[in-house]
Amino acid sequence: MKPIRKNILITGASSGLGAGMAREFAAKGRDLALCARRTERLEALRQELLAAHPGIRVLVKPLDVNDYDSVFTVFREFAGQMGGLDRVIVNAGIGKGQPIGTGYFHANRQTAETNFVAALAQCEAAVEIFRAQQHGHLVVISSMSAMRGMPRNLTTYAASKAAVATLAEGIRADLLRTRIKVTTLYPGFIRSEINEKVKNTPFIVDTATGCRALVAAIEQEVPEASVPAWPWKAMGFAMRNLPLRWVARMT
Repeated sequence: MKPIRKNILITGASSGLGAGMAREFAAKGRDLALCARRTERLEALRQELLAAHPGIRVLVKPLDVNDYDSVFTVFREFAGQMGGLDRVIVNAGIGKGQPIGTGYFHANRQTAETNFVAALAQCEAAVEIFRAQQHGHLVVISSMSAMRGMPRNLTTYAASKAAVATLAEGIRADLLRTRIKVTTLYPGFIRSEINEKVKNTPFIVDTATGCRALVAAIEQEVPEASVPAWPWKAMGFAMRNLPLRWVARMT
């Protein structure tokens, strides 16, 4: 029987998938530690969750995940205030990017740093706490785009999400004989702020539906999952095995 993960920290929780997962966990009676850059949105979410579920605790703190020292400080403060952390969801990320060699290194660098180096800092901070506790559940949000190299605006984004998935797998390998679990999630098309301007997207689901699927996979504590399972589990197999020229046409 899997343990109930009571104290859950979510980064990038002010909107999109982070806020959606917070709502799902709040409905399950979990206590939440929420952090993001936009503190006014965090506070509004906190008030919403407490009004709907008055029996839970919701702590909020400002955090720019690219301020690596602050990542460690905020995680440790949350752990101290909550009496430990049972689950950390590394969710914060951005979707900027332009084709390589077109003069947008600054945008591609920002995507790579936020989606990988900042995720590394979050994983380091979380697992440091889990090692001291001797238990915990690390959840890393990757992307279906991590399955293969992607063309055009997705090139750096996909590479960063592939990198963070490999990072999570390495952490999992290191902790196999411990009580620390690691889950990597590969979301398909779930409507959120990161893709709100993208139109006519096949298989896209609304935020609430997508976040319910994400939380269901997290609660199962599987090593990896494509979310929602249909059609993304099959799509993932196709993306990994089809010729690259065919995969490039899928974007």
